[in-house]
Amino acid sequence: MRIPRDVVLPSLFAVILAMGVLLPLMMTLTISLNPNEQDIMVSMGAVRSFIPQVFSLQNYIEVWTDPVHPFARYLANTALITFSTLALSILFNSMAAFVLAQGTLPIRKPVMILVLATLAVPGESLVLPQLMMAGWAGIVDSYEVQIMPGVANAMSIFLFFQFFSRLPKELIEAARIDGFSFFQVYRYVAMPLSKPVISAIAVLQFLEIWNAYLWPVMVTRGPEYRPLSVAMSAYFGTNQAAWGNIMAFAVSMAVPVILFFLILQRQFIASVMSSGIKG
Repeated sequence: MRIPRDVVLPSLFAVILAMGVLLPLMMTLTISLNPNEQDIMVSMGAVRSFIPQVFSLQNYIEVWTDPVHPFARYLANTALITFSTLALSILFNSMAAFVLAQGTLPIRKPVMILVLATLAVPGESLVLPQLMMAGWAGIVDSYEVQIMPGVANAMSIFLFFQFFSRLPKELIEAARIDGFSFFQVYRYVAMPLSKPVISAIAVLQFLEIWNAYLWPVMVTRGPEYRPLSVAMSAYFGTNQAAWGNIMAFAVSMAVPVILFFLILQRQFIASVMSSGIKG
């Protein structure tokens, strides 16, 4: 049986793409399970560095129980910063988007254009002014300084705006006839319908906040408020990098991200598919 070419090429491309994603993950996992640093250096780059030969949790135990770099503290800091930023971002950005999509202000379009224009501004160009403002406010080395800059998100506003703009006018008018105020329409009509969008935004922002490095490294001074992304760089501060511990740290840091995506994957995929269908 001959397989059509239009099936072979996409399948081959999918396999190559999957290998490009999975091979680095396999190498990370393999090295993290090997407690012998010399063996890691010898096998680095070889085929056996992608296939686990040793199954030991020694590297993980060393990372999790390190008194100098308290992993549990870093994990708690990262979770608090990520989920606080995410909750506030979804709340305020959805409110802003609903006003721009369904409000009656005459300047809605110019404001939306201005919001979209901020997407062209590199985030790195804003860190110095933000750092100066944080210094003036006296909130450097705190949770607030890591949460507040991530709340307002132009992409989040845009995605909510696109969804709210497509809500049927009849639905909004029916809610207003039933006596709903503008905020109640947002709270009881728009938000319950926007679960796929919320899931997509949650996944995208979760990845961005969880893996943020530049801003946290500039505003944190010690383990009390330091997130995982900054804490991992401490393992590179020695003359000889402990690759086993580094990879164990990386795997431990990646597990919550994978679990979060698996929980929201259905809604995330539904949001992507609906965006593609509705254009």
